[in-house]
Amino acid sequence: MAQSKFNRFHLLVFLWCVFAIAFDGYDIAMYGVGLPIMMEDFGLTAVEAGAVGSYTLIGMMVGAFVFGPLADIVGRKKVLAICMFLFSVFTLLAGLAPTITIFTIMRFIAALGMGGLMPNVISLMTEYSPKKNRALIVATMYCGYSIGGILASLIGMFVMEEFGWRILYWIGIIPLFTLPFFMKKFPESLSYYIVRNKGEQLATILNQVDPGGNYQATDDYEFASAKESAKGFPVKKLFAQNRMISTFAFWTAVFSCLLMVYGLNTWLPKIMQASGYGLTSSLSFNLILSVGQIGGSLLGGYLVDRIGHRKVLVAMYFIGAVTFVALSMTSNLLLLYILIAIGGACTVGTQNLANPYISEFYPKEVRATGIGIALGFGRIGAILAPVLVGLLLAANLAPQNAFMAFAVPSVLGGIALLFVQEKYGSFDKLDMKPKENVVYNQSAVK
Repeated sequence: MAQSKFNRFHLLVFLWCVFAIAFDGYDIAMYGVGLPIMMEDFGLTAVEAGAVGSYTLIGMMVGAFVFGPLADIVGRKKVLAICMFLFSVFTLLAGLAPTITIFTIMRFIAALGMGGLMPNVISLMTEYSPKKNRALIVATMYCGYSIGGILASLIGMFVMEEFGWRILYWIGIIPLFTLPFFMKKFPESLSYYIVRNKGEQLATILNQVDPGGNYQATDDYEFASAKESAKGFPVKKLFAQNRMISTFAFWTAVFSCLLMVYGLNTWLPKIMQASGYGLTSSLSFNLILSVGQIGGSLLGGYLVDRIGHRKVLVAMYFIGAVTFVALSMTSNLLLLYILIAIGGACTVGTQNLANPYISEFYPKEVRATGIGIALGFGRIGAILAPVLVGLLLAANLAPQNAFMAFAVPSVLGGIALLFVQEKYGSFDKLDMKPKENVVYNQSAVK
């Protein structure tokens, strides 16, 4: 198992995860992209627009808290399907909303799906990725998030002025039409089958993951130990076996990063527009931000596979802090583009790398819970971000000075990760060499 290589099965899981996470990125970016025109349409002030963004993000927090643990109980595939349905239907309805109140309600329900989607995509991609290049594979998968942001930016630049901001939300219905194919082709989590003594399904999947393994339904998949591990309340296990300090450190780091991510995605076009750039020009900064996110994810994933998660992540947090200070102090266009790209790398790029780090830290049976609760707690930062930046923009300050505020959570996130106690993490310590008729150890698939 440990020596199996990336094959067609891995590619299938990868592409579906990229597709799902792309709409997460699209969802976050489209609010910021459409915001300047939507504010005029609904007559919103900066503070009111920030509040609408924050109300929506409360839905994401609730979704992460509910759907993360639920997936460890009923199966990640089912929960992913529910999340995609909620996002698609209610994003379309938000685009049809006649008032800001109805718009906010529709966005809140759609956000429940988005909040539950991310932790399950991350845990499944982590479970099915070959261990040798897992960090890079998961980081590459997460580039789908930035691709979604790029798509929203391009629609904003070339389509929105003619068709209005609502076109962004109507496109959100696309995942609904793919659900029948998703349910037919996408695999369920292996841990789900192990806990339920589903030897036949396990053998079918494992033979696709590792074609040379010759797995049988009658092999020993350690069902008894898996059931024992699955007992108890999943959230409680995040604090068991000396994991409490690390759990709080992860929560703090994700809180800090998501505060930056959602602050930038919500307000970057408006900040640059208020700084004197036209609408199309201001949206180009959003495009550069997404490109930077992809670059940071790929380069960071490459480095993680060589020197480890924590060193790379701490460095990215601190580089981000310097970048945001510099952003508030320059007006040179080329330098602004470069700094915005680095800012994207050190926010979404950083979170992309932190997700598999957190997921791998916890035992397999609570991976979705571990990353789900961390992201749920982090959503508090996401909720605060639109309002805080909106208040800064409403004050008598130069718009670009708002970037300075992002340096604080960037430093806080870097410091938090220094408290992670890796010696108490799982990191697939249960992996074993395959033996004849004694195969799967319930760990992540290699």
